[in-house]
Amino acid sequence: MDKFKVIEIKESVFEDNERQANLLREKLEKENVFLLNLMSSPGSGKTTTVLRTIEALKDEMRIGVLEADIDSDVDAHAVVQTGVEVIQLHTGGMCHLDADMTKQGLLELGTKEIDFAILENVGNLVCPAEFDTGASKNAMILSVPEGDDKPLKYPLMFSMVNVLLINKIDTIDYFDFDLDAVKKRAKKLNPNIKIIPISAKTGEGINEWVDWIRTQVKK
Repeated sequence: MDKFKVIEIKESVFEDNERQANLLREKLEKENVFLLNLMSSPGSGKTTTVLRTIEALKDEMRIGVLEADIDSDVDAHAVVQTGVEVIQLHTGGMCHLDADMTKQGLLELGTKEIDFAILENVGNLVCPAEFDTGASKNAMILSVPEGDDKPLKYPLMFSMVNVLLINKIDTIDYFDFDLDAVKKRAKKLNPNIKIIPISAKTGEGINEWVDWIRTQVKK
């Protein structure tokens, strides 16, 4: 039988990413740039939420957006209409961004004229939760049609975010969705998580969301 060496790389890959993420976070802190890593599954209303957020805050702060997708630039085309700076990131088939990819995107975006940067991560509830991007804070969106069992199925994502936005709250009467159960499950995984029900379509709850952002962005 052939002999070969087996090298366990997973831990070292994560460790290297964590080092890069911490360095990026320190850099952004010195530059007074707040980077939000926004995650969700596809179809949750992530881009619509980004558009609502920009609409509410673009007259108060300088905003830049990093749009991450495996392919296409549909979301970047939508965001650029708001007048903010946008960079489209293609991951080449990867289902997440890591710290180095985020750093490259920020270098292209430029941070000297930005107070608030939004990283719209690849639509996925698994991989993005595993890789620290170097963001100042992490947020996720769970939409009502996805169901209230997602904290049970994807505990890591709910454990590592600072804010949970429950989107499409305007449709709750049409789905078997237990809002109290989601809150209880998320709080069990992450006692400090902030939970904000919103409707990116109607604007419900957006004021509470942008008020939280205001507390994070340094003037």
